[in-house]
Amino acid sequence: MSVALMKVNFFWFRRDLRLNDNTGLTQALADGLPVIPLFIFDENITSRLPLDDVRITFIYRQLKTINLELDIYKSSILLKKGTPDAIWHSLLAEYDINKVFANTDYEPYSIKRDRSIQSLLQQHASKLVLFNDHLIAAPGEVLKKDNKPYTVFTPFKNQWLLQMPELLTYVGNQALSTNNFHKFNNPLPSLNTLGFQESHLRVEPYKTENIAGYANARDNPEPDGTTRLGPHLRYGTVSIREIVETAKQTDPVFLNELIWREFFMHILSHFPHVEHESFQKKYNTMAWRNHQDEFALWCRGETGYPIVDAGMKQLNKTGYMHNRIRMITAGFLCKDLLIDWRWGETYFAEKLLDYELSSNNGNWQWASGTGCDAAPYFRVFNPATQQKRFDPQHLYIKKWIPDYSPSRYIKPIVDHKIARERAIATYKNHLLNL
Repeated sequence: MSVALMKVNFFWFRRDLRLNDNTGLTQALADGLPVIPLFIFDENITSRLPLDDVRITFIYRQLKTINLELDIYKSSILLKKGTPDAIWHSLLAEYDINKVFANTDYEPYSIKRDRSIQSLLQQHASKLVLFNDHLIAAPGEVLKKDNKPYTVFTPFKNQWLLQMPELLTYVGNQALSTNNFHKFNNPLPSLNTLGFQESHLRVEPYKTENIAGYANARDNPEPDGTTRLGPHLRYGTVSIREIVETAKQTDPVFLNELIWREFFMHILSHFPHVEHESFQKKYNTMAWRNHQDEFALWCRGETGYPIVDAGMKQLNKTGYMHNRIRMITAGFLCKDLLIDWRWGETYFAEKLLDYELSSNNGNWQWASGTGCDAAPYFRVFNPATQQKRFDPQHLYIKKWIPDYSPSRYIKPIVDHKIARERAIATYKNHLLNL
């Protein structure tokens, strides 16, 4: 029987690039009909990226890995490139699609995309069935007693921890034994065939062994003892449930970071205006200096503050920046230079391999004092003090600025003491004049 005459289900991979402990895939395989695994390189997204963007290369490599794993089941990934609407129009003409299974992506673009595809499928007597896989608690599952969303982290965390045991369901690979994958052999087209180029950068493997020591190592940029889990959680190459289980048993501080990730995703879902505006809307009319030349120096890592410059050079060269240094560089841009947090957020979005809209947005708004549960406006990091505290021997600085010498380093573009006073006065005057 040809595929066109067979009724089939699809599983649409998005930010869940693994077979193991994949909620939507498990449900698809349990539904009974043959399942065609699908991935779409979405041109609405990829058209805005460089052809050799490392994230595209990372996704492609993971798809190759999944394709090898599917070979055991005599199946393959159907890999497409185009806009989702156009791809699904084409697939509906080619297959008799019963259901499309997928895991929910909570970003505004993704929600709009899925509504469009749901409408299209319904016109063909099919439907999109979505599951929560990217978070332990989906937006709307952790609410205050009045059923309103939390906007302060600590009460959210406490309620999340109370509900976690009932939410944390690890399915492992139990469904894969049903082997309901559609049988077909589909070698992946090359990156070049798809119109992309191989990146010279690489996403490092994650280090679950570093979870246990995270509390002690997290503030030391050199040596970097963090887990490098960011991009793997972003694209779902590892299960969040698996990581939470490990963190529960080994390091409550790392578990706390995972809850911050969920908190920011809930904030984005409940308050979608934060994508382009301040969470605290009173800051939307803030009089930022927005000095273009100073922003360019910050981007290049030429501010005259070694800890800031080393961080920016690490980001530009590797697509990664240590978390403590992210806080220092973001605080410097927003407070010392009084540049709109959205400028920095956009730059990080372009560069970070682990870019996650909700976390990037939430952390930048935290640093600028415009977000929910944010640092108060009068809290201004002193980059020199931060350097003495977290890189006293200049190990991190010398790694990214090899010829660094304190006596010969470039002159700071601002005097921190003056800049701090200017920032506090600017924020204070803004709030007084509302």
